[in-house]
Amino acid sequence: MAKAKVKIQQENENCVIVGVSHSTITEEVAIEHLDELEFLATTAGAATTKHFLQKLPVPNPKTYVGSGKLTEIKEYISANHIELVIFDDELSPSQLRNIEKELECKILDRTILILDIFANRAMTFHAKTQVELAQLQYMLPRLTRMWTHLERQKGGIGMRGPGESQIETDRRIIGQRISLMKARLKDIDKQMSIQRGNRGQLVRVALVGYTNVGKSTLMNVLSKSKVFAENKLFATLDTTVRKVVIGNLPMLLTDTVGFIRKLPKQLMESFKSTLDEVREADILVHVLDISHPNFEDHFRVVNETLSEIDKTEKPTLVVFNKIDAYLPKQSEFGEEEPETLETLKNSWMAKLGTQKAIFISARKKENMEELREILYDEVKEIFKVRYPYNDFLY
Repeated sequence: MAKAKVKIQQENENCVIVGVSHSTITEEVAIEHLDELEFLATTAGAATTKHFLQKLPVPNPKTYVGSGKLTEIKEYISANHIELVIFDDELSPSQLRNIEKELECKILDRTILILDIFANRAMTFHAKTQVELAQLQYMLPRLTRMWTHLERQKGGIGMRGPGESQIETDRRIIGQRISLMKARLKDIDKQMSIQRGNRGQLVRVALVGYTNVGKSTLMNVLSKSKVFAENKLFATLDTTVRKVVIGNLPMLLTDTVGFIRKLPKQLMESFKSTLDEVREADILVHVLDISHPNFEDHFRVVNETLSEIDKTEKPTLVVFNKIDAYLPKQSEFGEEEPETLETLKNSWMAKLGTQKAIFISARKKENMEELREILYDEVKEIFKVRYPYNDFLY
């Protein structure tokens, strides 16, 4: 049976990445997507040597890019001994088959690359089960790619049957494995649901945001714990919950997996228990990396994902993190104008969310007191409703 994991086999494997701009994605946005794809490739252990971008009305349904661009890519990878090509969108089984036949090298798309990173980052049984389920669901419709070697053998009689039989066998085994993974996750989800119930009526605060915005670092500062944090995409996969007390009010703080553009639907399905932490939260803290040039787009992507997860309206705090790394703007004379906390608070960014935005540096612990005060006020309002006769808390 074919293995569930498509792994990048060695450190610093050279690759090229390919994207398409079209009617709904401008060239500028497509370039940003390729920059992010390169970061994903780096996180997975590959070194990107070149970007290929083509403007089309829509991605080519057969080969994603046009035949001319595919020839250009083939000539480059042949001349530079490239063995890996990564595409910015999820490729259909037929696209994968056609591209592999033309380029004769390993082909990955954004979805399987993200799944590969998740597989490398998964540490607990829960996370590993979630990732394996997502990988199996991705692989199932693409099994025919693994049997194209039969086409090269002469004499169709007697050869077609075994290939089809093996594919059907693999499909059945993978189907059984998917059922097993779903059953395991169902049991784990049940256990986690009981755990959430056993936490009582403490107010739940969930940290949400794009990947690599500093949620885990913020979690460590607020909870005085040591959650793993690293300057790489998806450093944290497992949901971490800590009890935090601000003033005299206890609360539960949850660090969730980061979101990203084009988050694979397989992950959305298998990471149900992680997403349940978002659904059951009383307050959301939406963390943004103010130093990232595309944080507005990240803000939009996360909000769209959250609306898919949970339709209910919740108090949401917008926290701009990494103000210590924020580059000052240019004046009309070309000189740098220093940004202060006060100028940030009076900027257009402060009006990005529906509530007052907070500007902090979790790494340097700048302006953390204001965040604690605002969190305290939000939690207190919920406590007043939940415990109306508990006057000592107020």
